[in-house]
Amino acid sequence: MRTRDVQCIALLDLEPGPVTTGRIAELTGLASGSASRLVDRLEKAGFVQRRPDPDDRRKALVALAPDAAARVAAAWEMPGKAFGAVLERYTDQQLRNIADYLDAAAEVGRDQARRLAAETP
Repeated sequence: MRTRDVQCIALLDLEPGPVTTGRIAELTGLASGSASRLVDRLEKAGFVQRRPDPDDRRKALVALAPDAAARVAAAWEMPGKAFGAVLERYTDQQLRNIADYLDAAAEVGRDQARRLAAETP
């Protein structure tokens, strides 16, 4: 499973209901064609289902399959425990310092991404 696949499943889990592929494109930052291929891949793997849009029969809505969140959670159980074991090696103060660094580094990364996007013709 690709990173974007897991991201899409997590984002769909946060949505209040089924969404269009266009909404998935907005949520993930993908172009519409890429979002459609993402949905195709997730549907084939059984993570999402397409449903007819009751308001527009030409459109389909995408919803998580009933067991999708549980399947992803099960897949992440072992890595989660492994990461948890690493975190247990640090004191609360050390974890606060690590979190502070990660927050600051992420902000630098976002600033640089915005700068690069603004400079791109």
